[in-house]
Amino acid sequence: MELFPLVLLALAFVLLIVMPARQRKRMVAQQQEMQEALQPGTPIMTTSGIHGTVAGKTETTVDVEIAPGVVVTFARQAILEVRKPVVDADGTVSGESAPGAVDGGPADPTR
Repeated sequence: MELFPLVLLALAFVLLIVMPARQRKRMVAQQQEMQEALQPGTPIMTTSGIHGTVAGKTETTVDVEIAPGVVVTFARQAILEVRKPVVDADGTVSGESAPGAVDGGPADPTR
């Protein structure tokens, strides 16, 4: 019975320190894998909320086309997520978001 406080302290250490650290490590690995898999034409969103399409990439940067003919360069770490391409009414896949599409914009009902 005198070991109970020590066991409780060890359990609290595991729950408060070790488990979150493992989850954080897993999330970093997933983010890095996603950034490595970026290809030109992939619709993405940056950490600042800018939506665009990958135009090119280097070891440390990603060129993102945010409007036709407007390409900006971001650090790879600034790419938050890959967005799903929008399927047009005629069945073609478009990298640009359609008005009212679920894209995180003002018309997005999931906001």
